[in-house]
Amino acid sequence: MSEALTNLEADVRADLAKIAHPGAAWLPPKPGPDGKPALDVLVIGAGQSGIAIGFGLMRSRVSNILLLDKAEEGMEGPWLTYARMPTLRSPKDYTGPDLDIPSLTYQSWHEARFGQENWQTLDLIPRGHWAEYLLWLRRTVGLPVRNGCELLEIARAANGLLAAHVKRADGTETLYARKIVLATGQEGMGSWMIPEPLRDLPSGSIATVADHIDFESLRGKRVAVIGAGASAFDNAATALEAGAAEVHMLCRRAQIQLIQPYRWLTFRGFLRHLSDLDDAWRWRFMRKILEMREGFPQPTYDRCARHANFTLHEGAPVERVRQTDGGVELQTPRGAITADFVICGTGIDMNFAGRGELRAFAGNIATWADRYQPPASERNARLGRFPYLADDYAFTERVPGETPWISDIHLFAIASTMSFGPSGSSINAMTTAVPKLVDGLTRGLFRADIAHHWASLSAYDVPQAVVTRPAQKVGDPT
Repeated sequence: MSEALTNLEADVRADLAKIAHPGAAWLPPKPGPDGKPALDVLVIGAGQSGIAIGFGLMRSRVSNILLLDKAEEGMEGPWLTYARMPTLRSPKDYTGPDLDIPSLTYQSWHEARFGQENWQTLDLIPRGHWAEYLLWLRRTVGLPVRNGCELLEIARAANGLLAAHVKRADGTETLYARKIVLATGQEGMGSWMIPEPLRDLPSGSIATVADHIDFESLRGKRVAVIGAGASAFDNAATALEAGAAEVHMLCRRAQIQLIQPYRWLTFRGFLRHLSDLDDAWRWRFMRKILEMREGFPQPTYDRCARHANFTLHEGAPVERVRQTDGGVELQTPRGAITADFVICGTGIDMNFAGRGELRAFAGNIATWADRYQPPASERNARLGRFPYLADDYAFTERVPGETPWISDIHLFAIASTMSFGPSGSSINAMTTAVPKLVDGLTRGLFRADIAHHWASLSAYDVPQAVVTRPAQKVGDPT
């Protein structure tokens, strides 16, 4: 490790020590069915959201926590797997997992790693550097993480606890926790969409943008990319750079989306208080934003447009698909396109029952369609399938009383969007969203232990001073 990084880590320890008040432990141990103390919070996911949540909990003196991630160490999140852009799309000065500690910001790490001059000339953050920074942050603040652990199922347990059934390389185990946070990013409550006409294609000829794709095998092949968002462009560019003969991008809109609504909403009022609005306003704002979809920056477009064998087809939704001897024929209103391989960049749909960890209670998770009926002009069936979350990011019940324990399962992922705006998986929202979640978690833990805290106050008898001269009684001679 460089001297600059060593010094930065010393600064981090000093900064955290200066703001440690109040430092008293306040959560009594709660035994699990296995006789061991249950975790206070189990966080599923150790990517940028999980790290920020764990750090926020530790700063709130909730230290009996654990982060699980099914990926190996350093491979959490999309950065070194299916993220196919050279750099992050967020401006370099956005902060997030640092939770407003200056010495923990990406800028501080970058300057210690590469120098201040390099930071000044940096345009956007390379995604590999972002992944390295997240691992450094996690280690520096001392988060307890277990990698190679996949959550299989969440169930109710005795003593007001949740049971998390987990698969490890050497078998399975059950962890008990008072609260569980699903910090599972893009896939938290659903699956990547493949448009209906394409679902019968053989697996060897179709993939989503989140799948492992052997781009080298596409050299000399014809590729069709469905969708025109930033991730779709990233995959189209990767195919072109790998030597694809043709890449056709099919955009269902009459014109591609050039405006990035997430730039508009990055101000404290919206990020902090959208969730305080009534359902009608929350629906109106998020429907407008999500129906616009995310735009893409100029370099993302240029990465494709510089190739003469790239063609963008606007107003070209896929209507029919036919497998022929010559490849996959995609029929659109603009004509037919034939491809050897299809990549779908059409987003994620909600599918609670399709998530193994939720299957046992998926039918009783309330959705927005269960709680709010918008005017006819504002209806959107896809958005209505998003979970309707409580003010602490917890699941709510479709039928009250059937599964009350799901109020101790909190969702901090892309599916939180309809209830909270950008929160889970969005760097630009972390500095407001993570404290809101942590406050909700600690509020629930405090309320659940209120009898303990009352008893503790009633028994409190620690004197603050020692009286060495007995006080005189009224009427005694002086």
